[in-house]
Amino acid sequence: MLKAGDKAPAISLLDQNNKKVTLKDFSKQKVLVYFYPRADTPGCTQQSCLLRDVRKQIGKTIIIGISPDEPAKQLKFDKKYDLGFTLLADTEHVVAKAFKVWKKKSMYGREYMGIERSAFLIDGTGKIIDAWYKISPKDTATNLLGALGK
Repeated sequence: MLKAGDKAPAISLLDQNNKKVTLKDFSKQKVLVYFYPRADTPGCTQQSCLLRDVRKQIGKTIIIGISPDEPAKQLKFDKKYDLGFTLLADTEHVVAKAFKVWKKKSMYGREYMGIERSAFLIDGTGKIIDAWYKISPKDTATNLLGALGK
């Protein structure tokens, strides 16, 4: 698992507008990268909307959400809830694997691979400030505010 002080893995994915986005695009700024299992599901919606609601309190910190959903589904999710931040499509799970959040999961006795809801606060040089694996949807915004001293 990644931890504070580790270099964040590279990110290069399409956003909800089919534009390529990299982590380097945000050098010199803090970035919260959060992984969620699927757009427009109850937990993911709660997590994303709570982050949307704290945007004015986090200064210039950038928020980036990542899920396996296609860009078109990310765009629909963004518009439906007026999220207003970057949502990236990791359809091949490359970035999720690099961040070590693509895990074996089980539900109702069925095992499958999926996203372990997690979040990472990254500084302007690409180093991880904080890493939260298995984070609950409601704690993502709270943990971000705490890490930023807000």
